Amino acid sequence: MAIRSWQSGYDDLPRRVRKFPAVSPPPPPLGRGRKRAAQAFDEALDDAELVAARAALAQGRWQSVRSLLVHTGDDWDRRGHRVAVLAKESHCAPWAREWLLAEPDSADASVLLAHALVHRALRGKEKPDRVREACRAAAALVPDDPTPWLGLLVLERSLGADEDVIRVFDEVRGRYADHHHAHHLMVAGLAERGGDGGPDPLHEVYDFANWAAEQAPADSPLAILPVVAHAERYRVLAAAGHESPDPRASGHWVGRRARLVMKAAFDWWLEWEQDGHPRRLIDLNFLAHAKSCEGRGAEAAALFHRIGEHATPAPWSYPDRDPFSAFRAARAGALGTA
Repeated sequence: MAIRSWQSGYDDLPRRVRKFPAVSPPPPPLGRGRKRAAQAFDEALDDAELVAARAALAQGRWQSVRSLLVHTGDDWDRRGHRVAVLAKESHCAPWAREWLLAEPDSADASVLLAHALVHRALRGKEKPDRVREACRAAAALVPDDPTPWLGLLVLERSLGADEDVIRVFDEVRGRYADHHHAHHLMVAGLAERGGDGGPDPLHEVYDFANWAAEQAPADSPLAILPVVAHAERYRVLAAAGHESPDPRASGHWVGRRARLVMKAAFDWWLEWEQDGHPRRLIDLNFLAHAKSCEGRGAEAAALFHRIGEHATPAPWSYPDRDPFSAFRAARAGALGTA
């Protein structure tokens, strides 16, 4: 399979976007907020089959995960979501190894183990080079699957060099150009460039998000990516002291450019008919957060009704807030307004 290079595949992107930094993931909320968030948020979102398989894996019944991944097939966003959630469990790596002992030729077991090792490396419990080898070995077993490369992108985003992040993202996108999780990782990283420089309405993260949204199919949730970019940029600016730590008090959400981005994304959502995307609730949380900060209570209320109890830590934790409290307060305010 021919994979387009970053240069040839992104010639219509501004040149300044093509150099990507090695960056750190957003910090988790601190103190009691972190404990409450762990109780309130579930990265499985509304995927009941994933929740069941994860519970079975915790008991060593990896056969449930095998069945889950077989039935997921080549739905790449769903496969990436499920593998990523499972891999974050502390018991995932040993049970994935157990699975490989029983089925040495299992590509699914190799991919899951590679992702689990990525998170061990991020916790300082594995050598990054060994994990890179595991991801590449898994990728060789499933040449068309972007999921092993997604694991490597998570690793390089925190521990890799500039060119490594670009190259791995190109590997993901070459296999599935509309990959949701990979684009979110890129936006979060690009937003961190120039964090001490103050507000910049022409920041490269906006260029990238707009370009990716325009390149995606009409029914792709990447249409929300400019909203995600706006929130990620707020996270960086607020952490650097350039914006109010209270997003509702920040002018970041009420400028003309912000209003246009929010309106376009909300209008798109009203007509979106693909309600089964596995990560759609992440987008809806970003959009509800934006509408709450913008002061559009009725629009936010419609989003909160759709979200239900499936809140996500990002962006409610931005810049360093208790995400559970922030979500509940914004939802109460919006529903009260409506």
